[in-house]
Amino acid sequence: MENSSLEQVLQDAKLHRQINSLIVAHLRDNNLYQAASVVASATMTSLNDEAPPNKLLELVAKGLAVEKDEMLRGVPSSAFDLGTSIPSGYGSIPAPRTAAVDFGAVQETKGSSKSFPKHETRHLSEHKNIARCARFSPDGKFVATGSSDTSIKLFEVAKIKQMMLPDARDARDGPVRPVIRTFYDHLQPINDLDFHPQNTVLISGSKDNTINKTCLHAPLILPFLVLCCFFSSSPSNITSISCKTKQEFTSNSYDTHNVRSVSFHPSGDFLLAGTDHPIPHLYDINTFQCYLSANAPEINDNGAINQVRYSATGGMYVTASKDGTIRLWDGVTANCVRSIAGAHGTAEATSANFTKDQRFVLSSGKDSTVKLWEVGTGKLVKQYLGATHTQLRCQAVFNDTEEFVLSIDEPTNEIVIWDALTAEKVAKWPSNHIGAFRWLEHSPTEAAYVTCGTDRSIRFWKESL
Repeated sequence: MENSSLEQVLQDAKLHRQINSLIVAHLRDNNLYQAASVVASATMTSLNDEAPPNKLLELVAKGLAVEKDEMLRGVPSSAFDLGTSIPSGYGSIPAPRTAAVDFGAVQETKGSSKSFPKHETRHLSEHKNIARCARFSPDGKFVATGSSDTSIKLFEVAKIKQMMLPDARDARDGPVRPVIRTFYDHLQPINDLDFHPQNTVLISGSKDNTINKTCLHAPLILPFLVLCCFFSSSPSNITSISCKTKQEFTSNSYDTHNVRSVSFHPSGDFLLAGTDHPIPHLYDINTFQCYLSANAPEINDNGAINQVRYSATGGMYVTASKDGTIRLWDGVTANCVRSIAGAHGTAEATSANFTKDQRFVLSSGKDSTVKLWEVGTGKLVKQYLGATHTQLRCQAVFNDTEEFVLSIDEPTNEIVIWDALTAEKVAKWPSNHIGAFRWLEHSPTEAAYVTCGTDRSIRFWKESL
Protein backbone atom coordinates (compact mmCIF):
# COMPACT_ATOMS: atom_id res chain seq x y z
CA MET A 1 0.00 0.00 0.00
CA GLU A 2 2.86 2.38 0.93
CA ASN A 3 4.67 1.63 -2.37
CA SER A 4 1.48 2.33 -4.29
CA SER A 5 0.98 5.62 -2.45
CA LEU A 6 4.61 6.64 -3.09
CA GLU A 7 4.26 5.80 -6.78
CA GLN A 8 1.17 8.00 -7.01
CA VAL A 9 2.99 10.88 -5.32
CA LEU A 10 5.88 10.54 -7.80
CA GLN A 11 3.50 10.44 -10.76
CA ASP A 12 1.69 13.55 -9.51
CA ALA A 13 4.97 15.36 -9.04
CA LYS A 14 6.07 14.47 -12.57
CA LEU A 15 2.74 15.72 -13.93
CA HIS A 16 3.11 19.02 -12.07
CA ARG A 17 6.64 19.46 -13.45
CA GLN A 18 5.34 18.88 -16.98
CA ILE A 19 2.51 21.38 -16.49
CA ASN A 20 4.89 24.00 -15.06
CA SER A 21 7.24 23.52 -17.97
CA LEU A 22 4.42 23.95 -20.50
CA ILE A 23 3.16 27.10 -18.74
CA VAL A 24 6.62 28.66 -18.78
CA ALA A 25 7.16 27.75 -22.44
CA HIS A 26 3.74 29.13 -23.36
CA LEU A 27 4.41 32.47 -21.66
CA ARG A 28 7.92 32.70 -23.11
CA ASP A 29 6.82 31.85 -26.66
CA ASN A 30 4.11 34.51 -26.49
CA ASN A 31 6.71 37.15 -25.54
CA LEU A 32 5.56 37.35 -21.92
CA TYR A 33 9.14 37.06 -20.69
CA GLN A 34 8.67 38.70 -17.29
CA ALA A 35 5.73 36.44 -16.43
CA ALA A 36 7.62 33.40 -17.68
CA SER A 37 10.61 34.31 -15.52
CA VAL A 38 8.43 34.75 -12.40
CA VAL A 39 6.68 31.38 -12.88
CA ALA A 40 9.98 29.62 -13.66
CA SER A 41 11.55 31.01 -10.49
CA ALA A 42 8.54 30.19 -8.29
CA THR A 43 8.26 26.62 -9.56
CA MET A 44 11.98 25.95 -10.01
CA THR A 45 11.45 25.28 -13.70
CA SER A 46 13.99 25.95 -16.42
CA LEU A 47 13.20 29.03 -18.46
CA ASN A 48 14.66 27.39 -21.56
CA ASP A 49 12.80 24.06 -21.63
CA GLU A 50 11.88 23.17 -25.20
CA ALA A 51 8.23 22.52 -26.02
CA PRO A 52 6.33 22.39 -29.33
CA PRO A 53 4.77 25.78 -30.16
CA ASN A 54 1.46 26.24 -28.31
CA LYS A 55 1.53 22.70 -26.97
CA LEU A 56 -0.30 23.84 -23.84
CA LEU A 57 -3.16 25.38 -25.86
CA GLU A 58 -3.44 22.23 -27.94
CA LEU A 59 -3.65 19.96 -24.88
CA VAL A 60 -6.17 22.19 -23.12
CA ALA A 61 -8.38 22.40 -26.24
CA LYS A 62 -8.30 18.63 -26.67
CA GLY A 63 -9.00 18.03 -22.98
CA LEU A 64 -11.98 20.39 -22.93
CA ALA A 65 -13.36 18.82 -26.10
CA VAL A 66 -13.10 15.33 -24.56
CA GLU A 67 -14.72 16.60 -21.35
CA LYS A 68 -17.57 18.07 -23.40
CA ASP A 69 -18.00 14.76 -25.25
CA GLU A 70 -18.06 12.83 -21.97
CA MET A 71 -20.69 15.18 -20.55
CA LEU A 72 -22.88 14.67 -23.62
CA ARG A 73 -22.54 10.90 -23.25
CA GLY A 74 -23.23 11.00 -19.51
CA VAL A 75 -19.74 9.75 -18.58
CA PRO A 76 -18.76 10.64 -14.98
CA SER A 77 -16.25 13.45 -14.66
CA SER A 78 -12.54 12.89 -13.95
CA ALA A 79 -11.36 12.02 -10.47
CA PHE A 80 -9.19 15.16 -10.44
CA ASP A 81 -10.74 17.84 -8.24
CA LEU A 82 -9.55 21.11 -9.72
CA GLY A 83 -11.83 23.22 -7.56
CA THR A 84 -13.46 24.71 -10.62
CA SER A 85 -16.41 26.94 -9.82
CA ILE A 86 -19.36 26.96 -12.18
CA PRO A 87 -20.68 30.43 -13.01
CA SER A 88 -24.02 31.33 -11.47
CA GLY A 89 -26.89 30.07 -13.56
CA TYR A 90 -24.76 27.64 -15.53
CA GLY A 91 -25.35 24.13 -14.27
CA SER A 92 -23.86 20.91 -15.54
CA ILE A 93 -25.46 19.53 -18.68
CA PRO A 94 -28.11 16.97 -17.73
CA ALA A 95 -27.72 13.40 -18.89
CA PRO A 96 -29.62 12.80 -22.15
CA ARG A 97 -33.20 11.53 -21.76
CA THR A 98 -32.42 8.65 -24.10
CA ALA A 99 -29.42 7.26 -25.95
CA ALA A 100 -28.60 8.83 -29.31
CA VAL A 101 -30.34 7.22 -32.27
CA ASP A 102 -28.10 4.97 -34.38
CA PHE A 103 -29.21 5.77 -37.92
CA GLY A 104 -26.79 3.25 -39.37
CA ALA A 105 -28.09 0.27 -37.39
CA VAL A 106 -31.67 0.13 -38.66
CA GLN A 107 -32.31 -0.81 -42.29
CA GLU A 108 -36.05 -1.44 -42.56
CA THR A 109 -38.13 0.83 -40.37
CA LYS A 110 -41.44 1.32 -42.19
CA GLY A 111 -44.51 1.08 -39.99
CA SER A 112 -42.60 1.66 -36.76
CA SER A 113 -42.88 5.45 -36.49
CA LYS A 114 -43.21 7.00 -33.04
CA SER A 115 -45.80 9.56 -32.04
CA PHE A 116 -44.52 13.05 -31.27
CA PRO A 117 -45.80 14.13 -27.83
CA LYS A 118 -48.36 16.92 -27.60
CA HIS A 119 -46.91 20.34 -26.83
CA GLU A 120 -48.36 23.52 -25.38
CA THR A 121 -47.21 26.94 -26.51
CA ARG A 122 -47.08 30.48 -25.19
CA HIS A 123 -46.29 33.85 -26.72
CA LEU A 124 -43.16 35.05 -24.92
CA SER A 125 -42.30 38.46 -26.20
CA GLU A 126 -41.99 40.62 -29.28
CA HIS A 127 -39.13 42.40 -30.93
CA LYS A 128 -39.74 45.68 -32.74
CA ASN A 129 -39.05 43.97 -36.06
CA ILE A 130 -38.74 40.43 -37.45
CA ALA A 131 -37.46 37.82 -34.95
CA ARG A 132 -34.68 36.22 -36.99
CA CYS A 133 -32.87 33.62 -34.86
CA ALA A 134 -32.65 31.85 -31.50
CA ARG A 135 -30.22 29.71 -29.51
CA PHE A 136 -30.39 27.74 -26.25
CA SER A 137 -27.49 27.63 -23.79
CA PRO A 138 -25.76 24.21 -23.60
CA ASP A 139 -27.47 23.42 -20.28
CA GLY A 140 -30.88 24.47 -21.63
CA LYS A 141 -31.39 27.06 -18.87
CA PHE A 142 -31.34 30.12 -21.11
CA VAL A 143 -32.47 31.02 -24.61
CA ALA A 144 -31.54 34.10 -26.61
CA THR A 145 -33.26 35.58 -29.66
CA GLY A 146 -32.02 38.06 -32.26
CA SER A 147 -34.01 40.47 -34.41
CA SER A 148 -33.96 42.74 -37.42
CA ASP A 149 -34.38 45.60 -34.95
CA THR A 150 -30.72 44.90 -33.92
CA SER A 151 -31.74 43.74 -30.44
CA ILE A 152 -31.01 40.51 -28.57
CA LYS A 153 -33.35 39.25 -25.85
CA LEU A 154 -32.13 36.86 -23.15
CA PHE A 155 -34.75 34.61 -21.47
CA GLU A 156 -34.54 32.32 -18.45
CA VAL A 157 -36.26 29.03 -19.29
CA ALA A 158 -37.37 28.38 -15.69
CA LYS A 159 -39.23 31.69 -15.68
CA ILE A 160 -40.80 30.88 -19.06
CA LYS A 161 -42.18 27.65 -17.62
CA GLN A 162 -43.41 29.51 -14.54
CA MET A 163 -45.12 32.03 -16.79
CA MET A 164 -46.96 29.20 -18.55
CA LEU A 165 -48.60 28.09 -15.31
CA PRO A 166 -52.16 29.30 -14.59
CA ASP A 167 -52.20 32.71 -12.85
CA ALA A 168 -48.41 32.70 -12.65
CA ARG A 169 -46.91 35.22 -10.23
CA ASP A 170 -43.37 35.82 -9.05
CA ALA A 171 -42.21 36.04 -5.43
CA ARG A 172 -43.34 39.67 -5.23
CA ASP A 173 -46.81 38.75 -6.49
CA GLY A 174 -46.26 40.43 -9.83
CA PRO A 175 -46.43 38.98 -13.35
CA VAL A 176 -43.56 36.66 -14.25
CA ARG A 177 -41.14 38.33 -16.64
CA PRO A 178 -38.91 35.78 -18.38
CA VAL A 179 -36.81 38.39 -20.23
CA ILE A 180 -33.65 38.88 -18.18
CA ARG A 181 -31.98 41.47 -20.36
CA THR A 182 -32.22 43.10 -23.77
CA PHE A 183 -29.06 44.12 -25.62
CA TYR A 184 -28.78 46.78 -28.33
CA ASP A 185 -25.18 46.51 -29.44
CA HIS A 186 -25.39 45.95 -33.21
CA LEU A 187 -26.15 48.44 -35.95
CA GLN A 188 -27.93 46.02 -38.29
CA PRO A 189 -30.05 42.83 -38.03
CA ILE A 190 -28.85 39.84 -35.99
CA ASN A 191 -28.21 36.70 -38.05
CA ASP A 192 -27.14 34.09 -35.50
CA LEU A 193 -26.24 33.50 -31.83
CA ASP A 194 -24.29 31.02 -29.74
CA PHE A 195 -23.54 30.51 -26.05
CA HIS A 196 -20.08 29.79 -24.68
CA PRO A 197 -19.92 26.09 -23.65
CA GLN A 198 -18.70 26.84 -20.11
CA ASN A 199 -19.03 30.55 -19.34
CA THR A 200 -21.90 33.03 -19.33
CA VAL A 201 -20.90 34.60 -22.62
CA LEU A 202 -23.09 35.09 -25.69
CA ILE A 203 -21.77 35.58 -29.21
CA SER A 204 -23.82 37.34 -31.89
CA GLY A 205 -23.20 37.71 -35.63
CA SER A 206 -24.79 40.54 -37.57
CA LYS A 207 -25.30 42.10 -40.98
CA ASP A 208 -23.18 44.99 -39.72
CA ASN A 209 -20.12 42.74 -40.35
CA THR A 210 -19.33 42.35 -36.65
CA ILE A 211 -19.31 39.62 -34.04
CA ASN A 212 -20.08 40.77 -30.50
CA LYS A 213 -18.98 38.96 -27.36
CA THR A 214 -21.39 39.78 -24.54
CA CYS A 215 -20.82 38.86 -20.90
CA LEU A 216 -24.27 38.04 -19.53
CA HIS A 217 -23.39 38.90 -15.93
CA ALA A 218 -22.02 42.36 -16.74
CA PRO A 219 -22.50 44.97 -19.44
CA LEU A 220 -19.31 43.92 -21.27
CA ILE A 221 -19.62 44.16 -25.04
CA LEU A 222 -16.48 43.35 -27.02
CA PRO A 223 -16.75 43.71 -30.79
CA PHE A 224 -14.16 41.44 -32.40
CA LEU A 225 -11.06 43.15 -33.74
CA VAL A 226 -10.67 42.01 -37.32
CA LEU A 227 -7.31 40.42 -38.09
CA CYS A 228 -7.01 37.82 -40.82
CA CYS A 229 -4.45 35.03 -41.03
CA PHE A 230 -3.91 31.90 -43.05
CA PHE A 231 -3.12 28.64 -41.29
CA SER A 232 -1.99 25.31 -42.64
CA SER A 233 -2.03 23.27 -39.44
CA SER A 234 -3.72 23.36 -36.04
CA PRO A 235 -5.64 26.61 -35.42
CA SER A 236 -3.91 26.83 -32.06
CA ASN A 237 -0.49 26.74 -33.76
CA ILE A 238 -0.47 30.48 -34.19
CA THR A 239 3.31 30.95 -33.95
CA SER A 240 3.81 29.34 -37.36
CA ILE A 241 1.05 31.33 -39.03
CA SER A 242 1.71 34.17 -41.40
CA CYS A 243 -0.62 36.94 -40.23
CA LYS A 244 -1.74 40.05 -42.07
CA THR A 245 -3.64 42.96 -40.61
CA LYS A 246 -6.95 44.32 -41.80
CA GLN A 247 -5.24 47.15 -43.66
CA GLU A 248 -3.21 44.67 -45.69
CA PHE A 249 -6.38 42.83 -46.69
CA THR A 250 -8.62 45.69 -47.75
CA SER A 251 -8.35 44.80 -51.43
CA ASN A 252 -9.48 41.23 -50.71
CA SER A 253 -12.15 42.31 -48.19
CA TYR A 254 -11.90 38.97 -46.33
CA ASP A 255 -12.84 40.75 -43.14
CA THR A 256 -15.67 43.02 -44.26
CA HIS A 257 -18.48 40.52 -44.74
CA ASN A 258 -21.97 40.06 -43.41
CA VAL A 259 -21.65 37.56 -40.51
CA ARG A 260 -24.35 35.01 -41.31
CA SER A 261 -23.65 32.26 -38.77
CA VAL A 262 -21.53 31.62 -35.64
CA SER A 263 -20.55 28.48 -33.70
CA PHE A 264 -18.35 28.00 -30.61
CA HIS A 265 -15.68 25.30 -30.51
CA PRO A 266 -16.46 22.90 -27.60
CA SER A 267 -13.37 24.20 -25.76
CA GLY A 268 -14.80 27.73 -25.85
CA ASP A 269 -11.49 29.19 -27.06
CA PHE A 270 -12.35 29.39 -30.73
CA LEU A 271 -15.31 30.55 -32.74
CA LEU A 272 -16.33 29.82 -36.33
CA ALA A 273 -18.07 32.44 -38.42
CA GLY A 274 -19.85 31.79 -41.69
CA THR A 275 -20.02 34.94 -43.79
CA ASP A 276 -20.66 36.10 -47.34
CA HIS A 277 -17.12 34.86 -47.97
CA PRO A 278 -17.10 31.15 -49.01
CA ILE A 279 -14.45 30.06 -46.46
CA PRO A 280 -15.33 29.77 -42.74
CA HIS A 281 -13.50 32.29 -40.53
CA LEU A 282 -11.93 30.95 -37.34
CA TYR A 283 -11.61 33.43 -34.46
CA ASP A 284 -9.51 33.16 -31.33
CA ILE A 285 -11.91 34.67 -28.79
CA ASN A 286 -9.08 35.74 -26.49
CA THR A 287 -7.03 37.66 -29.07
CA PHE A 288 -9.88 38.38 -31.55
CA GLN A 289 -7.63 37.29 -34.41
CA CYS A 290 -9.21 35.66 -37.44
CA TYR A 291 -7.76 32.74 -39.42
CA LEU A 292 -8.58 31.34 -42.85
CA SER A 293 -7.64 27.93 -44.19
CA ALA A 294 -4.55 27.95 -46.38
CA ASN A 295 -5.77 24.84 -48.21
CA ALA A 296 -9.38 25.74 -48.95
CA PRO A 297 -11.00 24.38 -52.12
CA GLU A 298 -11.94 26.58 -55.03
CA ILE A 299 -15.48 27.85 -54.39
CA ASN A 300 -17.49 30.02 -56.77
CA ASP A 301 -18.78 33.49 -56.00
CA ASN A 302 -22.14 32.06 -54.88
CA GLY A 303 -20.57 30.15 -51.99
CA ALA A 304 -21.68 32.40 -49.10
CA ILE A 305 -22.20 30.36 -45.93
CA ASN A 306 -25.74 30.18 -44.56
CA GLN A 307 -24.83 28.11 -41.51
CA VAL A 308 -21.72 26.72 -39.81
CA ARG A 309 -21.75 24.28 -36.90
CA TYR A 310 -19.10 22.38 -34.91
CA SER A 311 -19.43 18.70 -34.06
CA ALA A 312 -19.76 17.75 -30.38
CA THR A 313 -16.00 17.26 -29.88
CA GLY A 314 -14.82 19.94 -32.30
CA GLY A 315 -13.10 17.35 -34.49
CA MET A 316 -15.10 18.52 -37.50
CA TYR A 317 -17.34 21.36 -38.61
CA VAL A 318 -19.91 21.62 -41.37
CA THR A 319 -21.07 24.45 -43.61
CA ALA A 320 -24.27 24.89 -45.61
CA SER A 321 -23.78 27.29 -48.52
CA LYS A 322 -25.82 29.33 -50.95
CA ASP A 323 -24.38 27.30 -53.85
CA GLY A 324 -26.28 24.26 -52.52
CA THR A 325 -23.16 22.49 -51.23
CA ILE A 326 -22.65 20.88 -47.83
CA ARG A 327 -18.96 20.92 -46.89
CA LEU A 328 -17.26 18.99 -44.10
CA TRP A 329 -14.07 20.44 -42.60
CA ASP A 330 -11.37 18.97 -40.38
CA GLY A 331 -11.50 20.78 -37.03
CA VAL A 332 -7.71 20.62 -36.54
CA THR A 333 -6.23 21.23 -40.00
CA ALA A 334 -9.16 23.30 -41.34
CA ASN A 335 -8.97 21.32 -44.58
CA CYS A 336 -12.21 20.65 -46.44
CA VAL A 337 -12.40 16.85 -46.28
CA ARG A 338 -15.65 16.35 -48.19
CA SER A 339 -17.90 18.43 -50.44
CA ILE A 340 -21.43 17.25 -51.17
CA ALA A 341 -22.13 19.32 -54.28
CA GLY A 342 -25.74 19.85 -55.21
CA ALA A 343 -26.87 18.53 -51.84
CA HIS A 344 -30.09 20.45 -52.42
CA GLY A 345 -30.00 20.59 -56.19
CA THR A 346 -29.46 24.10 -57.49
CA ALA A 347 -31.17 25.58 -54.42
CA GLU A 348 -29.44 27.02 -51.37
CA ALA A 349 -28.45 24.75 -48.50
CA THR A 350 -29.79 26.70 -45.52
CA SER A 351 -28.79 24.64 -42.47
CA ALA A 352 -26.54 21.76 -41.41
CA ASN A 353 -26.05 20.10 -38.01
CA PHE A 354 -24.17 17.03 -36.78
CA THR A 355 -25.83 14.20 -34.91
CA LYS A 356 -24.54 13.65 -31.38
CA ASP A 357 -22.34 10.74 -32.46
CA GLN A 358 -20.89 12.91 -35.28
CA ARG A 359 -21.54 10.19 -37.87
CA PHE A 360 -24.31 12.02 -39.73
CA VAL A 361 -25.28 15.54 -40.77
CA LEU A 362 -28.86 16.83 -41.04
CA SER A 363 -29.32 19.50 -43.71
CA SER A 364 -32.17 21.53 -45.17
CA GLY A 365 -32.46 23.60 -48.32
CA LYS A 366 -34.66 25.85 -50.39
CA ASP A 367 -35.58 22.84 -52.54
CA SER A 368 -38.08 21.94 -49.77
CA THR A 369 -36.14 18.89 -48.61
CA VAL A 370 -34.51 17.86 -45.37
CA LYS A 371 -31.74 15.27 -45.75
CA LEU A 372 -29.52 13.09 -43.59
CA TRP A 373 -25.97 12.45 -44.84
CA GLU A 374 -23.34 9.96 -43.70
CA VAL A 375 -20.20 11.87 -42.76
CA GLY A 376 -17.74 9.12 -43.65
CA THR A 377 -18.96 8.59 -47.21
CA GLY A 378 -21.10 11.60 -48.11
CA LYS A 379 -23.90 9.15 -48.88
CA LEU A 380 -27.53 10.26 -48.62
CA VAL A 381 -29.12 8.16 -45.87
CA LYS A 382 -32.64 9.59 -45.52
CA GLN A 383 -34.93 12.28 -46.93
CA TYR A 384 -37.68 14.00 -45.01
CA LEU A 385 -40.32 15.26 -47.44
CA GLY A 386 -43.61 17.09 -47.11
CA ALA A 387 -42.61 20.58 -45.99
CA THR A 388 -42.26 23.49 -48.41
CA HIS A 389 -39.53 26.04 -47.76
CA THR A 390 -38.29 28.00 -50.75
CA GLN A 391 -38.14 31.62 -49.59
CA LEU A 392 -36.77 31.99 -46.05
CA ARG A 393 -33.46 30.72 -44.69
CA CYS A 394 -35.26 28.04 -42.67
CA GLN A 395 -33.55 25.23 -40.81
CA ALA A 396 -34.27 21.66 -39.80
CA VAL A 397 -33.36 20.42 -36.32
CA PHE A 398 -33.46 17.26 -34.24
CA ASN A 399 -35.33 17.18 -30.96
CA ASP A 400 -33.17 16.63 -27.88
CA THR A 401 -33.28 12.83 -28.18
CA GLU A 402 -32.77 12.80 -31.98
CA GLU A 403 -35.89 10.67 -32.35
CA PHE A 404 -37.66 13.39 -34.37
CA VAL A 405 -36.83 16.01 -36.99
CA LEU A 406 -38.62 19.37 -37.01
CA SER A 407 -38.84 21.95 -39.77
CA ILE A 408 -41.07 24.63 -41.31
CA ASP A 409 -43.79 24.62 -43.96
CA GLU A 410 -43.95 28.16 -45.34
CA PRO A 411 -47.26 28.12 -47.30
CA THR A 412 -49.32 26.72 -44.43
CA ASN A 413 -47.27 28.37 -41.66
CA GLU A 414 -46.98 25.02 -39.86
CA ILE A 415 -44.39 23.05 -37.92
CA VAL A 416 -43.70 19.71 -39.61
CA ILE A 417 -42.37 16.77 -37.59
CA TRP A 418 -40.93 13.48 -38.88
CA ASP A 419 -39.86 10.29 -37.18
CA ALA A 420 -36.08 10.53 -37.60
CA LEU A 421 -35.59 6.81 -38.31
CA THR A 422 -38.53 6.09 -40.60
CA ALA A 423 -38.56 9.55 -42.26
CA GLU A 424 -42.37 9.36 -41.99
CA LYS A 425 -44.24 12.59 -41.26
CA VAL A 426 -45.92 12.12 -37.87
CA ALA A 427 -47.29 15.60 -37.06
CA LYS A 428 -48.11 18.97 -38.55
CA TRP A 429 -49.04 21.78 -36.15
CA PRO A 430 -50.10 25.41 -36.65
CA SER A 431 -47.24 27.67 -35.62
CA ASN A 432 -49.61 30.27 -34.09
CA HIS A 433 -47.50 32.98 -35.72
CA ILE A 434 -49.21 35.53 -37.96
CA GLY A 435 -47.47 34.96 -41.26
CA ALA A 436 -44.47 32.74 -41.91
CA PHE A 437 -42.07 31.97 -39.09
CA ARG A 438 -38.42 31.79 -40.02
CA TRP A 439 -36.53 30.01 -37.22
CA LEU A 440 -37.04 26.94 -35.05
CA GLU A 441 -34.57 26.00 -32.33
CA HIS A 442 -34.90 22.95 -30.04
CA SER A 443 -33.60 22.72 -26.49
CA PRO A 444 -30.56 20.42 -26.18
CA THR A 445 -31.75 19.02 -22.84
CA GLU A 446 -35.55 18.63 -22.84
CA ALA A 447 -38.75 18.48 -24.90
CA ALA A 448 -39.00 22.21 -25.60
CA TYR A 449 -38.30 24.55 -28.49
CA VAL A 450 -38.77 28.15 -29.62
CA THR A 451 -40.03 29.64 -32.88
CA CYS A 452 -39.28 33.12 -34.24
CA GLY A 453 -41.65 34.85 -36.64
CA THR A 454 -41.82 37.51 -39.31
CA ASP A 455 -44.66 38.80 -37.11
CA ARG A 456 -41.88 39.87 -34.64
CA SER A 457 -43.04 37.39 -32.00
CA ILE A 458 -41.25 34.62 -30.10
CA ARG A 459 -43.13 31.53 -28.99
CA PHE A 460 -42.03 28.84 -26.53
CA TRP A 461 -43.21 25.25 -26.89
CA LYS A 462 -42.94 22.50 -24.29
CA GLU A 463 -44.27 18.99 -23.93
CA SER A 464 -47.69 18.85 -22.26
CA LEU A 465 -47.61 16.95 -18.98
